[in-house]
Amino acid sequence: MKVLTVVLSFNSKKYIGECLVSLQKINTDILVIEGGSTDGSGEYLKTNYSELKLISTNKNLGYAGGNNVGLKYAIEHNYDFVWIVNPDIVVDPRALDEALKVMTKDKLTAVVASKVYFAPGFEFHKNRYSKKELGKVIWYAGGDNDWKNVFATHYGMNEVDKGQFDKEREVGHATGSSMLIRCETLKTVGVIDEKYFLYYEENDLCQRIRKAGFKLMYAPRSTVWHKVGQAAGIGSPLADYYIARNRMYFGMRWAPVKTKLSLIKESLKLLFFGRTWQKIGIRDFYLRKFGKGSYA
Repeated sequence: MKVLTVVLSFNSKKYIGECLVSLQKINTDILVIEGGSTDGSGEYLKTNYSELKLISTNKNLGYAGGNNVGLKYAIEHNYDFVWIVNPDIVVDPRALDEALKVMTKDKLTAVVASKVYFAPGFEFHKNRYSKKELGKVIWYAGGDNDWKNVFATHYGMNEVDKGQFDKEREVGHATGSSMLIRCETLKTVGVIDEKYFLYYEENDLCQRIRKAGFKLMYAPRSTVWHKVGQAAGIGSPLADYYIARNRMYFGMRWAPVKTKLSLIKESLKLLFFGRTWQKIGIRDFYLRKFGKGSYA
């Protein structure tokens, strides 16, 4: 089985090295997409990881456009599977093998998501855990969608792993931080919708895959660690903008009619009373200004 691992880099010099070192312990081809970073990431990668395949886009295409470069490369070069791994992820040496075991049990399985722990020190509630519990605090152990509020939910978030999420299961969405995808399915449903640019894009892909009759699965023995908040920042203006805009786009595409009406009402409140970049995000949704949009 040919697997291409895709790592998208944008201003990730501080943390991508640990990700790539962990991936080099695994039998997989690695493709790094460098998205026009301004922190010296491009030179850092060329100097320290010259043995890896590197494609520079020379500009920031967002999570959607940047990872699409890798997805299209995998399809064009006849890979069986493509594994998207975020640069702020560190993978267990068995993570890919365990994901492939789940993937190959059923030809209808198109996506396999890993169990994702908070990397030690990156927990939301840093004073809640003992030293021996660090590295075992769950960020994602499968997930679904709250269609009433149009948010993705993570099973087990903030819980210490004691084996309570160790069963393989079908899920409603897979997190794009560690996501193994069958290339044949991408040929059927297409790649990531680049209108999103950032946030909700992998969930949209997941819903298109489910609509086409394929399965999303969770592989509990495929484990990775996530340095949460490194790339975009939690509660940042960037997050405000893309979440406000893309939640509307995603919800109007996939949510029930009743929820769509609620979204419209909520969007009008944000337009007048939200934070600055929430207002701009909602405005851009109604102006159909997608992709990178107005965010500078």
